[in-house]
Amino acid sequence: MVAVVFSCATSKNRNSVDPKIQTVISTARSYTGTPYKYGGTSARGMDCSGLLCISYKKAGLTLPRTTALQSKFGKPVKMNELKPGDLVFFSAKKGRKKITHVGMVTSVRKGKDIQFIHSSTKLGVIENNLWSNYYHGIFVKARRPF
Repeated sequence: MVAVVFSCATSKNRNSVDPKIQTVISTARSYTGTPYKYGGTSARGMDCSGLLCISYKKAGLTLPRTTALQSKFGKPVKMNELKPGDLVFFSAKKGRKKITHVGMVTSVRKGKDIQFIHSSTKLGVIENNLWSNYYHGIFVKARRPF
């Protein structure tokens, strides 16, 4: 087994993105509009964890296949330390801790503008703001997989 090492910029700019993470993000974005399909990992349909598996694989990192396993992969990250490429995990309802959904941070801008990409059951692959009332309310934790 070959270990893949990602290096992160040490700059204070949280948007400084390693070229491999840029590959992961551009791969995920190439699936924008792809419909949701439970267990799917192709342009015909994909689920949230499948989107991240194929996106990271393009950059040489194999993530676990399920959201539950992905939520244990890598290192914990505080919300105020999020960077592009970090995984963000959500529960089904506000106040719950059971993780049912995953996305990946694509950009961190000034203020409360943290964009993430995911496969929504209703809208397919889409980017949203983590600080929106809905997503911020069901946010559980974040992990850095590299």
